[in-house]
Amino acid sequence: MVKVQRLFAKTNLKIRVCEAMKAPVGLLSGSAVCDSRWRGVAPTSTPNKSTSETRRSLRSEVPDGPCSTRGQEPSTSVGGSFCFAGALRDGVVYSAQFNNSEFMEENMQGERKTLTQLSVPICLETLFYMLSGMVDTLMLSSVSDQAVGAVGTANTYIGVFIIMFGVISSGMVAVMSQNIGAGRPGIAYQARQLGLVFNALTGILISVVLAVFSGGILRAVSIAPALLESAETYLKIVGGASFLNALIPIFSSYLRVFGYTKHSLIGTVVGNVINIILNSVFLFVFHWGVMGVATATVISKAVNLIIVAAMGAVLIKAKQSPEREQPRRILAQIVKIGFPSAFETALYNVAMTFIVRFMNQMDTDGMNVTARSYAMQIANFSYCVGAALAQANAIMTGWRIGAKKYEECDRGTRKAVIYGLVTATCFSVTFAMTGRFIVHIFTDDTQMIELVVKLLIVDIFLEFGRVTNLVYGQALKTSGDAIFPVIIGAIFMYLFAVGGTYFLGIHMGLLAVGAYIAMAGDECARAIGMVLRWKSGKWKSKSLIEL
Repeated sequence: MVKVQRLFAKTNLKIRVCEAMKAPVGLLSGSAVCDSRWRGVAPTSTPNKSTSETRRSLRSEVPDGPCSTRGQEPSTSVGGSFCFAGALRDGVVYSAQFNNSEFMEENMQGERKTLTQLSVPICLETLFYMLSGMVDTLMLSSVSDQAVGAVGTANTYIGVFIIMFGVISSGMVAVMSQNIGAGRPGIAYQARQLGLVFNALTGILISVVLAVFSGGILRAVSIAPALLESAETYLKIVGGASFLNALIPIFSSYLRVFGYTKHSLIGTVVGNVINIILNSVFLFVFHWGVMGVATATVISKAVNLIIVAAMGAVLIKAKQSPEREQPRRILAQIVKIGFPSAFETALYNVAMTFIVRFMNQMDTDGMNVTARSYAMQIANFSYCVGAALAQANAIMTGWRIGAKKYEECDRGTRKAVIYGLVTATCFSVTFAMTGRFIVHIFTDDTQMIELVVKLLIVDIFLEFGRVTNLVYGQALKTSGDAIFPVIIGAIFMYLFAVGGTYFLGIHMGLLAVGAYIAMAGDECARAIGMVLRWKSGKWKSKSLIEL
């Protein structure tokens, strides 16, 4: 067996040993043995001339007698265009599988990545994104508190109009990761291409709508009069370039599912650095105010898109893989996961729209909605760790489900939840205790500082529920069980978050604090439902891969 391994180490062949069928092995072709006895191996084809020559070489090199690994479960492999087998004594067949593409060793490295290796770059990427938003808020606060509230409100409504991007991007991650785990990266490439075309067309359409009807949209949701002009300017510029928001997740997700999380991080870091530099120039040199922040945002996103698209083209050669499926079938799988996920996001964003509208009705100067913007910018740092763990675990969930490793999937998800809870709780408690000093960076208004600190205290409970909800929810979606999160979201987001904001915030007079209590109740209630669903094990029957 040692000689066999030496022989094929030079020819990129993978050795497999399996127990032969009861029929005489001399009557079975290599493909028959592989197809009938190997579980988890990619489809094979009939040996050609080069295969026959290598087979003869194999038979002459294989030692007599059984191998010491006889009776063990054969290991799985990915890729390969054909396999063959030679008949040996004692019912043991020594087989070799030829790897038909060089990219297997280069591009499947993601399967060997750990949760930490995947989540740390994603966390840093999210952190840089949050830091950029915090710097935007800090710079805008030098203009006015109303400018902060205007941009925060406009971003909320931009999120509502770009939910269609989630139909493809979330479903695409599930399809790509499961096919990579099953050893079919060519299908992952097909999924990326379909997602790219769909999101490009959708992004252009939404960009036109937001650029043309920005003023009417803001008036329809009863934005505070003091925020209208600035919010309309921001929504017209950033919303008009929302096609960038449609394309960046496609290329970033493509890098991540193949394990290239560091390279996606590079694109985000460079884009955010450019954003901060341009913000400084446009705000403090040209004095463009909200228009300057919006312009800097668009330019930085364009740079980010160029970087991640170029890196994906250079680093990942999945296009060279021979695996292909009918595009209609791949699209159906994407929509099967993506539509419910996007619908859940739509429900959430519409709920947030109602909440922001209620908060705009709490006063005429926009103080409550501005306090929410400050609190969100600070709390996002405790959220980013849990969000990164959720995304990294979702990728690994897809790999493991594609490879039918359900127990590893369960253990990995529980581990991600524990890590997320510990880190998010530590961060949120720290921010609540030091809130007065942090908020003082943004504003000197004593009343505003007191209100934001109260929101940060409530946010401790909100983050505890949100991290649990994120990790289990994304794992369920990636596994194929995407309907349940929609159902539970539709119930609790509107019963707790929306209804609770009106009852506690307006009817009971708790204002922004009441809204935060309602949102915390929503996150915790949904988290309990996600945990119970995961423990039921029903997600194991939802796989998109049929081996």
